[in-house]
Amino acid sequence: MFRKNRHGIQVKSPEQLEKMRAAGLVVGRTLQLLRESVEPGMTPLDLDAIAEQAIRDAGAIPSFKGYQGFPATICASVNDEVVHGIPADAHVLRDGDIISIDCGAILDGWHGDSAITVPIGEVAPELTELMRVTEEAMWRGIAALTVGRHLSDVGHEIERYVRSQGRYGIPQEYGGHGIGTEMHMDPWVANHGRPGKGPKFEAGMCLAIEPMVNMGTDRTRVLADDWTVVTIDGKPSAHFEHSVAVTHNGPWVLTALDGGKERLGGLLCSGVNENGVKPGDEGLRL
Repeated sequence: MFRKNRHGIQVKSPEQLEKMRAAGLVVGRTLQLLRESVEPGMTPLDLDAIAEQAIRDAGAIPSFKGYQGFPATICASVNDEVVHGIPADAHVLRDGDIISIDCGAILDGWHGDSAITVPIGEVAPELTELMRVTEEAMWRGIAALTVGRHLSDVGHEIERYVRSQGRYGIPQEYGGHGIGTEMHMDPWVANHGRPGKGPKFEAGMCLAIEPMVNMGTDRTRVLADDWTVVTIDGKPSAHFEHSVAVTHNGPWVLTALDGGKERLGGLLCSGVNENGVKPGDEGLRL
């Protein structure tokens, strides 16, 4: 049985959250492997092959491959590509590039979804800063996933942090989403907006939080392949994402190997142990 609240948002039981965590770890470990593997001279298609092998070796299924016709295991978006880049052999990665890698897996019917942006060799300082700002914005949004806060608080925290760091663009038409027995579920999670709006968070909700931040304008367009989103001005973009469960002990980052302990820290993640497990009044055990 899959329970939904009055807003139509799927609410997981403790046992279902454990399954979500298992799927999340497949994705988290795959992205860790890709981060360690990427180097100049490789192509996104090389990374796609590594990802598919890792996911299948873990007993899971790549959730992107075949999704609405998408042809690959990962989305690989290089430099000015914002999201949904199709891995190809023609695009050789060069020193100074950045690549956003979005990855999803299904394990026992449950989904995990996460993304990272990584440098290729030595990159310009402004690209390092772009990646830092985007990743920190994601963690600021994740920290808002506490029982009783509102859906729009996530986008507000993301936007507030990004705006405080400089003149960056936040694409308005792309954002996060609910996740569980499907990869994309209600609710949609904006990366901008005013706080205190929308449904309140309750324990058992799971959402994918994924800010995309552009070096320049927030305006984008989709290429002729009907997938790849690029910035209008040709400036670089970064993308980070984690799948997160709302619990009575705060956010549990299902696709982070440590459950979010290091980056959230302190009071928010006081219930996460060194193995990324968040026990407590929900009875979660892995």
